[in-house]
Amino acid sequence: MAEHKGIKRHESLQPLSRHHMIGLHLALKLKRAGTEESRLTIEEIKQEADEFWNPNGQQHFREEEEFLLPAYAQYAKIEQPEIIEMLLEHVKIRAQMDNLINGEDVSLDKMHELGMLLEAHIRKEERVIFPMIEKALPEDKLYELAPYLH
Repeated sequence: MAEHKGIKRHESLQPLSRHHMIGLHLALKLKRAGTEESRLTIEEIKQEADEFWNPNGQQHFREEEEFLLPAYAQYAKIEQPEIIEMLLEHVKIRAQMDNLINGEDVSLDKMHELGMLLEAHIRKEERVIFPMIEKALPEDKLYELAPYLH
């Protein structure tokens, strides 16, 4: 888990970080799809992606967009490159997840691309975005968000 690397996440953000860990496992499976390193079939990976994404992955993005970022915007400048990248990545991940789960013919290249995007996105949130939020928000505001973050 992230805590092994010395990252101590605020209690209210821990549910999002736990979901990130599941996302990193999926990203690895997507990156390995169709290779000798993969122990799963393409269909099994698609099924795992569906289970990750519906409804929890979509809900995770909504919680970040509807609760976390508006709270951050109350205390810090929201127009930052990292935040803009995060939101654009949300859009790309949504599109690629939909294509993976509902598309007829998904290529290994697209699965690998989604795996790399998902991993980079999660690492950016954990290493850059969440620390920015923890630094900007007062303790009571972070605790106020806890019931909305799962």
